[in-house]
Amino acid sequence: MDYLLQLASDPAAWVALITLIAMEVVLGIDNLIFISILTNKLPEAQRSRGRRIGISLALILRLGLLGTVAIIVQLTQPIFSVFGHAFSWRDIILIAGGLFLVWKATKEIHHNVDHDEEGDMFESGKATIAFGAAIVQILMLDLVFSIDSIITAVGMTDHIPIMIIAVLVAVSVMMLAADPLARFIEANPTVVMLALGFLIMIGMTLMAEGFGFHVPKGYVYAAMGFSAAVEGLNMLVRRRKKKPAH
Repeated sequence: MDYLLQLASDPAAWVALITLIAMEVVLGIDNLIFISILTNKLPEAQRSRGRRIGISLALILRLGLLGTVAIIVQLTQPIFSVFGHAFSWRDIILIAGGLFLVWKATKEIHHNVDHDEEGDMFESGKATIAFGAAIVQILMLDLVFSIDSIITAVGMTDHIPIMIIAVLVAVSVMMLAADPLARFIEANPTVVMLALGFLIMIGMTLMAEGFGFHVPKGYVYAAMGFSAAVEGLNMLVRRRKKKPAH
C-alpha cells in the first residue's frame, strides 16, 4: 500500500502513465483494425460477440504477460544467428506475425477484387466453424501484438501497476471503439481496402523489426493518418456528388 501511495505522489510516475497509455492506445489500433475486418466476415448476429471475445483475449494475454515480465524480457535475448545477425524469440514471433498479417490481408484483397473465387475459411456452411476460425486467428495476432505491447511497456517503465493501468485503459478504448469502427468499415467498401493496405504495411513493419530494421512508429502512423485523411476527402466528395441538385 505504501508503495502505491508513493507511486501516486510521484509526478514522474504520472508522466510515465500518460505516455504509456497513449502508446498502448496507438499500438492497439493495429490490433483493432484486424479484429474489425475479421469479425465483419462472420454472420451478423455473431460479429459483436466475436469482437468482444477477441478484445477480451487481448486483455487476458496482456495481463498474463505482465505477470511474466522476467520471461518477456528474456524473449529479446539472442538464441541463434544467421549470417552474423542474431535472432531472439521476439524476432521470430514478430516475423511470423508479420507474415500472417501480409498473407491474410493479401488474401482478403484478392477476395474483394475477385468475388468469383472459391469461398475462404469464413464462408463455409457452418457458422460455428467460421466463428471458431475467426477467434483462432484473432488469438494468434493478439499474441503477437500483446508481446510487442508489453515489451514496449517494459522499456518505458519499471512499475508493474503503471503497466497494468495503461493496458486496462488501452483495452477499454479498444472495446468502446470496436463496434463503431467495424460498422464504419463495413459501410464504406473503399475503407476496407485502405484498412487492408494498413495491415500489409503493419505486417511488413513487424517483419522488418524482426529482422533488426527498426521502423519508427511515428512514420507508420503518419502514413496511415495521411491516407485516412485523403480517403476522408474522397468520401466527402462522393457524398456531395450523391446529393440531389436543388
